[in-house]
Amino acid sequence: MAEARTDIPPAAWQVTATTIECGMVSDYVTIMVYGDWSCKCTWWGKYRQTADQDPKHKFPKQIKGKLALCQGPDCKYVVDYRDKLINEAANE
Repeated sequence: MAEARTDIPPAAWQVTATTIECGMVSDYVTIMVYGDWSCKCTWWGKYRQTADQDPKHKFPKQIKGKLALCQGPDCKYVVDYRDKLINEAANE
């Protein structure tokens, strides 16, 4: 999970999410941004983080081939979506 942003006020909501097609893993992923501006990708949590914690975990072949492509918590797609929301909140 990307670090919370404590240098700006928290959001007026608890959590928001969007689903995008991730170009890194060629799959649809959900990006979640929390009120403290921390954020995460559900694909990373479900597959990559699991693989990092348990290297012996079995994944389907199509997922196993994508694990190394996942950028993790600091992925450009995740951070860009969070920054977009921060800009929208600042302009309200």
